Amino acid sequence: MGPSQRCSESGSVQARGRPGPRLCLLKDCEQSFQPSDPFRRYCSSRCQAAARRWQQQQANRRYRASEQGKCRRRAQSCRYRQRIQQHRQRDVSPCDGGEGYHYGETSATFWCRRPGCYEGFVKTARSPLQKFCSASCRQALRRVLIRERWWRRMLRRISGHRWRADDSW
Repeated sequence: MGPSQRCSESGSVQARGRPGPRLCLLKDCEQSFQPSDPFRRYCSSRCQAAARRWQQQQANRRYRASEQGKCRRRAQSCRYRQRIQQHRQRDVSPCDGGEGYHYGETSATFWCRRPGCYEGFVKTARSPLQKFCSASCRQALRRVLIRERWWRRMLRRISGHRWRADDSW
């Protein structure tokens, strides 16, 4: 049986049917949408941009918690204190705005892993591996990962090789 016969018998993913409607992964959006490809997670480019901003904010938090981030923050605070001292010596009041990051959270605050969720939580001894603020956030991301795993398996069966992100249809 040649490859053309095998494709016509099993059919392509598009011939079998497009991916069904799904919910947007971004928290507080969760709209139903018809995806253009099976691995799409967000309903619009606006939601995708919001998720990208969330990812960047999480990366910034991780960096600020690292030794290099703390070192740079200390240097930044030192420069700020020097400027304040210079302002006081000249009898000029400093501006009301401050430099740096002014967060009221403690270092024991952890952040939800669902894109768009900015809620913090404290891990307890009962659940030291907690990664989400609530069961709904955990279930939303779990639903997406299970669906993507299923699509990768289907594409592997149809094409006969392991699917990669750079493969084109």
